[in-house]
Amino acid sequence: MAGASAPKRQDTRKFFENLSGAGKSIAVLTSGGDAQGMNAAVRAVVRMGIYVGAKVYFIHEGYQGMVDGGDNIKEAKWESVSSMLQVGGTVIGSARCKDFRTHEGRLKAAHNLVQRDITNLCVIGGDGSLTGANLFREEWSSLLEELLQQGLIDEEATQRNSELHIVGMVGSIDNDFCGTDMTIGTDSALHRIIEVVDAIMTTAQSHQRTFVLEVMGRHCGYLALVSALACGADWVFIPEMPPEDGWEDNMCQKLSEIRSRGSRLNIIIVAEGATDRQGQHITSDFVKDLVVRRLGFDTRVTILGHVQRGGTPSAFDRILASRMGVEAVLALLEASANTPACVVSLVGNQAVRLPLMECVQMTQEVQKAMDEKKFDEAVRLRGRSFENNLSTYRLLSFRKADSELPNSSFNVAVMNVGAPAAGMNAAVRSAVRVGITEGHKMFAVNDGFEGFYKGQIKEIKWGDVGGWTGQGGSLLGTKRTLPGKHLDKIAEQMRIHNINALLVVGGFEAFESILQLYVARADYEEFCIPMCILPATISNNVPGTDLSLGADTSLNAIVETCDRIKQSASGTKRRVFIIETMGGYCGYLATVGGLAAGADTVYIYEEPFDIRDLQANVEHLTEKMKTSIQRGTGAQPVALVLCFRNENCNENFTTDFIYQLYSEEGRGVFDCRKNILGHMQQGGAPSPFDRNFGTKIAAKAMQWITRTLKESYKGGRVFANSEETACLLGMRRRTLVFQPVAQLRDETDFVHRIPKEQWWLKLRPLMKILAKYKTSYDVSDSGQLEHVTRVRPKDSNTSTAI
Repeated sequence: MAGASAPKRQDTRKFFENLSGAGKSIAVLTSGGDAQGMNAAVRAVVRMGIYVGAKVYFIHEGYQGMVDGGDNIKEAKWESVSSMLQVGGTVIGSARCKDFRTHEGRLKAAHNLVQRDITNLCVIGGDGSLTGANLFREEWSSLLEELLQQGLIDEEATQRNSELHIVGMVGSIDNDFCGTDMTIGTDSALHRIIEVVDAIMTTAQSHQRTFVLEVMGRHCGYLALVSALACGADWVFIPEMPPEDGWEDNMCQKLSEIRSRGSRLNIIIVAEGATDRQGQHITSDFVKDLVVRRLGFDTRVTILGHVQRGGTPSAFDRILASRMGVEAVLALLEASANTPACVVSLVGNQAVRLPLMECVQMTQEVQKAMDEKKFDEAVRLRGRSFENNLSTYRLLSFRKADSELPNSSFNVAVMNVGAPAAGMNAAVRSAVRVGITEGHKMFAVNDGFEGFYKGQIKEIKWGDVGGWTGQGGSLLGTKRTLPGKHLDKIAEQMRIHNINALLVVGGFEAFESILQLYVARADYEEFCIPMCILPATISNNVPGTDLSLGADTSLNAIVETCDRIKQSASGTKRRVFIIETMGGYCGYLATVGGLAAGADTVYIYEEPFDIRDLQANVEHLTEKMKTSIQRGTGAQPVALVLCFRNENCNENFTTDFIYQLYSEEGRGVFDCRKNILGHMQQGGAPSPFDRNFGTKIAAKAMQWITRTLKESYKGGRVFANSEETACLLGMRRRTLVFQPVAQLRDETDFVHRIPKEQWWLKLRPLMKILAKYKTSYDVSDSGQLEHVTRVRPKDSNTSTAI
């Protein structure tokens, strides 16, 4: 694989080379309802298992296949999982199994596993599937004893298979499993919902209609809540928080007010399990009839149903499932007799392991709280992410009367700086509405700092940002101009408009801009105000944050294009595509896009490579093409291979050079094509993640600005000149953190416009492993079994879960 190996450090890093799967057998199954991304998880388990020397088996049709045995349990080969990454559902099948709920069924399952010496089980499913796996593990010893007594197995087989290790991955579109921020399939389901909502909004606007959308979620309102947040729905019904008594009057009054302010449509989202406070079911038809009867609005119902389960997995689900699959194999290799069955999950941006039954019990406690009508408790048990979604939705969707608003007398300006990124408009909408709710007068600056010094500043009201959430690009207008050369004019405009705080949504230029204003505070008192940056760039190259707004949308654009490229080559076989991505010197899009698309090789600036590396890659590809084609029966031949190249990875080894090299060296074995993705990576409607992320971080930033303004207001004016008052709000591992730009300066490579340390570089070995390259993988962050927390620490002003 391309890239020099990192210098050896004297530290506590742990590498997975010490973990061997030799002599072990791992089986993977999918159970319960299907979810997009399950195939990516299966692929990762199979390839990681084979990579470490273990035998890996598919169990087809879930627990039913385990009970029935025979051809349902088959050994998997490396090529068995080729071309699976982009396929929705689960290709190894899933079934709800009554037999496994009986002792006899579990006895048959145990016998089928022992016959193949399978003692490591990776279960991908919901809480029911995982609970069944845990029960199976608890009974394992007694099941073996029974099989021995019946003469079905011998003493040696009993000893050899004495321990059963189980690791779970949660595959569920409902995101109803406690202990994890996102389950496999949830993000893809949100994509399906938002695609429908965006389409419905255009027709609803044409006819001034109200649409009631019913989404899945019998016991969990996550899909309904986040899609309501992502599309700016006017009302949402979720099981965890039924509406207050008298909601019918409140909802109709709100819908009527929205229409009276000039809106031509209303969107109401109903989770299929929504109830009122008395436990009566609230159906989409009931809501429609209510609106028609009370308001006379032309109202239609759309029930999304199984559309939400279908389609290709999103980039997020492919990456999540790939990371979880690798982590699951590591957990199985490290498991001992005393290790409890665990689930691998994601908290913030970090993979964690949690005891399976703790998570199941917490999930059951949510339902118990709802049954006992302890709705606040149910929301709290769902976790901080769910709570934040709910509080942000309430903050943004219920406009207070002007007489109810606090009068802060502060003026806050919001602007975009740098290249456009999807999610910028969602962030601006959120900032404007939260700012107005906090009592501030909000001002919009058009065209970045160029517009600022030219005086393109005007007040922006609540209604002005309606419908902005789903819009791509930058509606305020954005430029790369830095303020450094125009400080006098910018200070003058700040005086004219009495700007007391500044919120900048943008990329690396936004970071540089606020740094310049911070340094200029010594000469300009006007810049002694609270200033905050929200990172928004598809390149994801801003210091102080693991993720930037727009990067997720861009990854989805890359992955969708790669899926089409794969399809275009499906009949040709033996074809290599060289794909160039954007990102400047930052290899995030190339690396993570490569992982999501199943690339063989990714060339980036951060990992230097030379002609020898290129030659080794060509030889690796040639060998892969030859061997997979020769295997013929049973194996899927390699139809094509994707090689990603970041645009600035090397000034000499250009995309054309690599294309020509591969074409020449692969002659007779494969042919080569190139594709430069260009600005399509920047366009399009924002993904649900970017809409949600932008909305939440902007709300958080405005609350920080309000606090800082109050703290800085002395003697009748705002004066903030400490480094803590010029911050970037970024996501670091599990938390959102406000970090002073002055401190981030030391973490930045200004020449190449990238942070000096980048978390995603740890994903590169994972990508190489899944492409069959020998590599070293630092697993220091893995292996720590954590516990599900019930009592939360008090929120600090600087960090909180996302």
